Amino acid sequence: MAEPMYRRIAEDLRQKIESGELGHGDQLPTELELRELYDASRNTVRDAVKWLTTRGMVRSRPGQGTFVAEKIAPFVTTLDLETGFGVNDDVAYQSEIKARQRKAAVSHPTIEIRQATGDLASELHLEPGSAVVIRHQERFIDGTPWSLQHTFYPMQYVDAGARRLIDAKDMPDGAVRYLQDTLDIEQVGWRDKITVRAPETTETTFFKLPDDGRVAVVEIHRIAFEKSGEPLRLTITAYPADRNQFVMNVGRVPREPEVIPPFNAEDSARPRTSPD
Repeated sequence: MAEPMYRRIAEDLRQKIESGELGHGDQLPTELELRELYDASRNTVRDAVKWLTTRGMVRSRPGQGTFVAEKIAPFVTTLDLETGFGVNDDVAYQSEIKARQRKAAVSHPTIEIRQATGDLASELHLEPGSAVVIRHQERFIDGTPWSLQHTFYPMQYVDAGARRLIDAKDMPDGAVRYLQDTLDIEQVGWRDKITVRAPETTETTFFKLPDDGRVAVVEIHRIAFEKSGEPLRLTITAYPADRNQFVMNVGRVPREPEVIPPFNAEDSARPRTSPD
């Protein structure tokens, strides 16, 4: 079956964008110019531009035209043996942001209470049907959505006196420190599981990702444990791959540049020079 004309036009424009022929911030040809270039109808050209728009490749500016979407400067997270991905560690998060001279923002948490079933109940060692508190938060860097975080706590902590878990307010010192101070429940370790997957619908909307799954999401699934060996919390954090890079330093390594450019296969064979 032949591919629709609008898709052929969209694919040709996509290749020009990805090759750099149409650079980020460049204006697309006008609708009339596209119609003449591809010998296509107005509706066909509009469908092609719409296809590119829904995938985040172009942006329309009323009265000005359609432009190639600006490329997001990636945020580099430095991993280490003590914090790993720094999940649920606002101190490490804010420190890294400040060091790289970027502006961070975190939404007020939204609170949800639901019954734990299936894998959730199993991972938190709860009876199926037990209540859990979920704290949802959105994180931004330079105004760009950076990550989505969902943390699950057994409702029994609230019943025991940790009432702030169900307050829709941020905790400057973090929920882990709050539980230690309030209930003497100390986090002593965690297990991280890293998954790369296609984004879910809510993630596609929040991060403004292409709806074809072309941009993956890195999911960090962290189960933290208290001294008894029982799970303390489950935190699931989603990072879109188009704006996040992770670096692990082990041992004595030289300082790297503040910003790491996106990986380019053509550049991989070129000699690298050390920063001044």
